[in-house]
Amino acid sequence: MKPLIILIIVSTISLFTIKIINGEYDFVLSARIAMSAMLLFTALGHFLFPSGLILMVPELIPFKKEMVYFTAIIEILGAVGLHITQLKVLTSWLLILFFILILPANIKAAINHLDYQKATYNGNGLMYLWFRIPLQILFIVWVYISSIQYK
Repeated sequence: MKPLIILIIVSTISLFTIKIINGEYDFVLSARIAMSAMLLFTALGHFLFPSGLILMVPELIPFKKEMVYFTAIIEILGAVGLHITQLKVLTSWLLILFFILILPANIKAAINHLDYQKATYNGNGLMYLWFRIPLQILFIVWVYISSIQYK
């Protein structure tokens, strides 16, 4: 829920800030800024709550702690890459792939009722998937529209 709130708030603030600075709205740029802010926010979570996020990593993946930090770095690089003209499209496709690849971790967390912030198993459970799966789809569509479709 928090990433969605970040996405909406930053998108709105940046949209009006761009309007004030440039005299016109730039929905595509404000969408990329918002996605970058959301990615930086979620990357921060990897450093603040590594114990809980380790519990999300599927069993077949080794080096779980390293994987949590690695995905944080991917999110940081993605946040930056969305604003580098030569890398924007490649970054976008890689982020779309990333959003697809992390879905099993979110499914595992929901099945196990994981509360990643507390590293406990008393989270929202399967009801979380009714929110998380559409949210992942929103992230994918958001990146596609703001960085691939409207370069």
